[in-house]
Amino acid sequence: MAIVHGVLPPREVILRFIADHPQQASKRELAKAFGLKGESRVALKELLRELEEEGMVQKSRKSLIRPGALPPIAVLDITTRDKDGSLIGRPAEWADENGVAPAVMIKQSSSPAGRNGKGKAPVAGMGDRVLAKIFPAVDRGGPAYTARIIKVIDKRQGASMGVFRETPGGGGRLMPIERRGEEMVIDPDYTGGAKDGDLVEVEVARLGRFGLQRAKVLSVVGSVASEKAISMIAIHAHGIPHVFPAAVIAEADAAKPATMSHREDWRSLPLITIDPADAKDHDDAVYAEMDPSPDNPDGVIITVAIADVSWYVRPNSPLDREALKRGNSVYFPDRVVPMLPERISNDLCSLKEGVDRPALAVRMVFSKEGRKAGHTFHRIMMKSAAKLSYQQAQAAIDGQPDDKTGPMLEPILKPLWHAYNILKKGRDRRQPLELDMPERKILLKPDGTVDRVFVPPRLDAHKLIEEMMIQANVAAAETLEKRKQVLVYRIHDGPTLAKQEVLREFLATLGMSLAKGGNVRANSFNGILAKAEGTPHQTMVNEMVLRSQSQAIYSPDNIGHFGLNLMKYAHFTSPIRRYADLIVHRALVGSLGLGEGGITPDEEASLDDIAAEISTFERRAMAAERETVDRLIAHHLAGRVGAEFEARVGGVTKSGLFVTLPDYGADGFIPISTLGTDYFIYDEAHQALTGEKTGLGYRLGDDVTVKLAEAVPLAGALRFEMLSDGRPMPTAVRSFHKATRRNKTPARKAPGTRPPRGRR
Repeated sequence: MAIVHGVLPPREVILRFIADHPQQASKRELAKAFGLKGESRVALKELLRELEEEGMVQKSRKSLIRPGALPPIAVLDITTRDKDGSLIGRPAEWADENGVAPAVMIKQSSSPAGRNGKGKAPVAGMGDRVLAKIFPAVDRGGPAYTARIIKVIDKRQGASMGVFRETPGGGGRLMPIERRGEEMVIDPDYTGGAKDGDLVEVEVARLGRFGLQRAKVLSVVGSVASEKAISMIAIHAHGIPHVFPAAVIAEADAAKPATMSHREDWRSLPLITIDPADAKDHDDAVYAEMDPSPDNPDGVIITVAIADVSWYVRPNSPLDREALKRGNSVYFPDRVVPMLPERISNDLCSLKEGVDRPALAVRMVFSKEGRKAGHTFHRIMMKSAAKLSYQQAQAAIDGQPDDKTGPMLEPILKPLWHAYNILKKGRDRRQPLELDMPERKILLKPDGTVDRVFVPPRLDAHKLIEEMMIQANVAAAETLEKRKQVLVYRIHDGPTLAKQEVLREFLATLGMSLAKGGNVRANSFNGILAKAEGTPHQTMVNEMVLRSQSQAIYSPDNIGHFGLNLMKYAHFTSPIRRYADLIVHRALVGSLGLGEGGITPDEEASLDDIAAEISTFERRAMAAERETVDRLIAHHLAGRVGAEFEARVGGVTKSGLFVTLPDYGADGFIPISTLGTDYFIYDEAHQALTGEKTGLGYRLGDDVTVKLAEAVPLAGALRFEMLSDGRPMPTAVRSFHKATRRNKTPARKAPGTRPPRGRR
């Protein structure tokens, strides 16, 4: 097909270009490639919007990709070799709905020079995790992609984890904890004292080309029956670094307290920390006062001070390289895997009460209407006046001060709450997305077993700190933009048109509507959430709105933050536990001339790669935390097979129902083949499964009674049986089913189909 330069090409040509040129698939690059200007560029924008609405393309950072395609930069796990010996990797993170993760052939550089001609080219091996540039394969007979390694993130040392099972005559077998893991033989001399049922870490030794691999036990984590071992499963399964190298510990131990060099002395300012009662590190402190300026009547000055991690963690040092390798701290019910060693995170950089600590502070001035009049950044030395818990601060404001908060009530706490009330005016005017999704917390007993699952109360003290941190983050992004300093933004794209349409169809079944068009704003969803509040549909409407949202990521290219309804936003307030914040601190130090520890030219040149890495590591942490909770709850309920529970339908699919136990925060599955003898039809728009003959069925959000049929703790899987009868479905749902049957749309699996096992 001939293409006329300067004229909008056909859809299929645009789609082929996006598939073949992932590095040049932004709107700007497409227009440049086809020579489009003026009205042709407008037509291209409209065509791309149509393709996105139809699900033919989707956004990935600053480029467009085909659904199920890899982005231009991705983190890969090298898992095998092909018949020619070339390394083959697969994406470290891959959505289940996209099917099997694609294979990627790793192209090892034959040049001695690395990126930008500096240093050696990175060389990877089996089991390594790498950051790589992705290219469509030229040879259609092999993997769909090839990749060039940018950086080796994690070199695996042949360690593996599994459950030790004794075998007659001594020795044993290692039973894998991962779905694609392999069983291994452990000889009698190499059991390391492991007992049957112990979770162990082993060193793999390949002996010969045939038969099972052999392994040697390196350490015994503990009985797999103990919850204390469960977080280690997630740590290992996701390749989360959890042991600091000796060089990193040595650098941390050798660190000296910061000096007053390039610092303002703010030790007399009564900044306080407000954190969870069990917090071990304190990286933010706050203070508020009335603005004395006659030009700002009844205005306030809010000061947010953040631990100066950039003073201790310098670019390309052992501490820095390890922090980037981790990306963020990971929080489990029984442990924390920190981004930085305790000498830094819990000591030198923790804003302890009554101790001199270096900090980077922002002083923000707001009018009485909650509009920001200005802000300035300062590198300071501070001394926290008090360490308070959220509950302690809230109790004081609510009229129940204790010996510590009583003297602070008038001079410190009340001004903070007054400032928060002013900030709320700005927040209400901004109208960020206001989802009501309570977070459940697992409380463990001293022996590591689950004590209870509960929803902590959402206090104004939490909201105060949250809003002040948001404003500090905004100030950081604004300052760096004004200085024309490159940085890593926290960006959140709006929901795709395809997801909007799914939500729109669902809301229509409840008599609600969502405006059409590509300019949906956060407050559009708030109106829907407000209408659902107090109705039987409140929970499922919140769930569906949440599912329609995109995932927030880090990027040096700013598109704003949809959920917060902010155009300039960067993470600045938690450099102890997030690498993105450390980058922002360095950018502020460097661009404002605040002394040592500023961002370097090499870092600035690598921000694309760094943003891709830390976004992936954030998803890795979230998955590990979620899977650990699933395993803990499954372990907790394993002794209650056959018990009945009150549940809520939390998901509807072609293969069955996902149900949530509100009292436990646990999710489980009910296979469609166990629902009854009727023929059940799946209706995505109504989020329902309905029997063809009876018209009875189940919808998202339904309250039901279920029986626990199976618990698999290692997989974090629960399988239930439905005890509640189906409910009559609305007329619109039944009409949909009749049309579906006429069109012969596939329905449920036939009775007798083996129910799926393991994680969904």
